[in-house]
Amino acid sequence: MNHRDRLIELLLERSVKRQKVVLASGRESDFYVDARQTTLHSEGAALIAKLMLERLKPDVVAVGGPVTGADPITGATIAEAWRQGRSIHGYMVRKEPKSHGLKLWVEGQANIPAGSPVCLLEDTVTTGGSLVKAAQHLEDAGLKVIQCIVVVDREEGAKERLAEAGIEMEALVGRSDLT
Repeated sequence: MNHRDRLIELLLERSVKRQKVVLASGRESDFYVDARQTTLHSEGAALIAKLMLERLKPDVVAVGGPVTGADPITGATIAEAWRQGRSIHGYMVRKEPKSHGLKLWVEGQANIPAGSPVCLLEDTVTTGGSLVKAAQHLEDAGLKVIQCIVVVDREEGAKERLAEAGIEMEALVGRSDLT
């Protein structure tokens, strides 16, 4: 079985819930993907990291995304990259800037040269609003978002919204793979 097929199995076993929920976008849905149950699972993290690296553009020097959802993906991806002999740094985009210290929106940017090409990661995306905001914070920090890869695209407009912002999004898995 290939990595993607096994990831779909894990997502179906651990992450997909058929219950009424309110999403971060404010929309109600009866299809919920709690992707952290897979991204924080040892096999799930390893599979996701390998799939991310297969898709990562060669000039990308750092990966990361909005805090919480992207954090385990970032950690697994940079560790797997190192194992494969590729040096890729990680970063985190905060929901709010730190109230003390350097008051940064983007953590880890000291490891990333200004103007560097980066890839935006996320676990699950619906409308793409949080990724568009994160991309703006990255650009404001002097980094260049050249790619976006998500684990699960709920197929509810995120790809189009990111395209409008000039960001090409790719998903490891779509909602249609999980229904």
